Amino acid sequence: MNKNTLDPAWIETQLRDARWQTSSLSSGGTNCVQIAFLDGGIVALRDSKNPEKAPHLFTDAEYDAFTGGIERGELRRP
Repeated sequence: MNKNTLDPAWIETQLRDARWQTSSLSSGGTNCVQIAFLDGGIVALRDSKNPEKAPHLFTDAEYDAFTGGIERGELRRP
């Protein structure tokens, strides 16, 4: 699925019904990133402090590249 051609109504339905996950290392689910795996190979990422704001959407491949970069230390601040 191409995330750039997603129907806004589909996105709205997916996000309304999403099961948001928070890291088990989080203290009470605040001040962290939350993810939801949507249908069609789309991953939504949001800030738990601002759940009403539109989340970032990734394809499965983009999400894998993003998390892989974190695991390899490629996204550390210089």
